[in-house]
Amino acid sequence: MNTSAPDSARPDASEPTRVLLRRLGLFDATMLVMGGIVGSGIFINPYVVARQVHTPFLILGAWAAGGVIALGGAFIYAELAVLRPEVGGQYAYLREAYHPGIAFVYGWALLLVTQTGGMAAVAVTFARYFVELTGIALRDGVVATLALAVLTAINCLGVKPGARVQSVLMVLKIVTIAVLVLCGWLLFRGPQVHPRPALDRPVSLDLLTAIGAAMTPVLFAYGGWQTSCFVAGEVIKPQRNLPRALVAGVLGVIALYLAVNWICVRDLGAGGLASTTTPASAVMRLALGERGAALIALGIAISTLGFLSQSILTAPRVYFAMAKDGLFFKEVAWLHPRTHVPVVAIVLQGVWTTVIALSGRYEQILNYVVSTDFIFFGLTATCLFVFRRRERQQATPAPRHARMPGHPVTTALFVAACWLVVIATAYKYPANSAVGWTIVLAGIPVYFLWGRRKHS
Repeated sequence: MNTSAPDSARPDASEPTRVLLRRLGLFDATMLVMGGIVGSGIFINPYVVARQVHTPFLILGAWAAGGVIALGGAFIYAELAVLRPEVGGQYAYLREAYHPGIAFVYGWALLLVTQTGGMAAVAVTFARYFVELTGIALRDGVVATLALAVLTAINCLGVKPGARVQSVLMVLKIVTIAVLVLCGWLLFRGPQVHPRPALDRPVSLDLLTAIGAAMTPVLFAYGGWQTSCFVAGEVIKPQRNLPRALVAGVLGVIALYLAVNWICVRDLGAGGLASTTTPASAVMRLALGERGAALIALGIAISTLGFLSQSILTAPRVYFAMAKDGLFFKEVAWLHPRTHVPVVAIVLQGVWTTVIALSGRYEQILNYVVSTDFIFFGLTATCLFVFRRRERQQATPAPRHARMPGHPVTTALFVAACWLVVIATAYKYPANSAVGWTIVLAGIPVYFLWGRRKHS
């Protein structure tokens, strides 16, 4: 992709050439990886896992196993980023490996459900913490709308201002987690730990089912690193920096997640962790009283804001890529002549997210996200098989510095893990899964309509 400044010197040029500019370095990309993963869930979700498996070994083991799977996914996407360092990330991989129609359906689901639904839920979560902390008499929907509007405006100013805000918020997330862990470790002595079995029940189908149920929220909590690939067209030396950012970012999140769960188990015990729905607040309340609970509430608000910032920066590049391919409104591919960012795509996502947040349907839509998202996780990973086969046929090996270790076995295991989550979610929530898949399948006739419009 040409990344030079646009040449608008010709007086007869009615429309100057505009391209995305590569302005994101390794640190920016790493913060994007971590920011796409760490939201409010890690401060709340540990109790969900503890209600499925009931010993420290199994609880921490589930989070460690989820981290290993996420790291495998990061290596897969790192190699895909080397092979296809194009704007759009997953959209580009699916388009080049399979068919533009499959890529379009992915982008369709991203805009209607997976990205905007999750963002709406997080925006309302931010609003609730913000109102509680400040005491401002505003409705949650109003605060959520204002937050989305401010972050959308910042990202319309350029990719660098958006990345700066995102990086600052990610650093504040890391500080929040560090404060939680240090306060829980230094200021409170947890319950006396007695030797106990590593397993809470005999090895059996029941144990495997419980571990599977625990892994579903864990894998969902580790999701989000793939969104950094959406901005590949704006990363400096993406074939070097994106793989490094993916691996370093996921390793950093694994360390943060294990630290949070260790301190929750240490201070609350496995039973106490399972009995509370706000484990981070419970730990800080033990360490610092109500001041601690207020401090962690502030940290959660910052974390949700950081997740929104990352989502607003990254996902619109998919809609931009769709429009450039002629599969979406051409206006969505418009780049601002000064900032060189897809302003229309950014605003489109912000408006639709706001509509969902104000409608009050975000929690229902969020239930559709898991099965839909993990279908495309696994499908995108299979692109590596396609690209490797083409590489062998064309005798043009890719750079060796970013290869999935143990491929094809490890890649197949990652795909299987993703699709097991889909199967488990469909089994547990059949109605929600069916709605999510219906929305995805509805994108097929829409693709053909856009294809006809493009050719005409």
